[in-house]
Amino acid sequence: MRGDSYQLQGQMGGQAFTSADGAVTGNFRWVQVVNDAIFSAFTSNIVNGSTKLITITHPAGTGIGGVVTGFTVTSGVVIGYFA
Repeated sequence: MRGDSYQLQGQMGGQAFTSADGAVTGNFRWVQVVNDAIFSAFTSNIVNGSTKLITITHPAGTGIGGVVTGFTVTSGVVIGYFA
């Protein structure tokens, strides 16, 4: 495994998600918003993230870091970068 900077550059790969993917689970280091997005669920090590990061619009270009283990996209497109 490489260092954190390697992973933050997306070198471990990732996957694009939309509302068509339903509930997503996995181990992600970063979630990048490609098109304005809304989450109906968000599970991470961000304190209060599961309640305060949902049902709001995250503008394109926004990135959410941490240990993200699940989310559901209601609208928009995001990329989850693998940890």
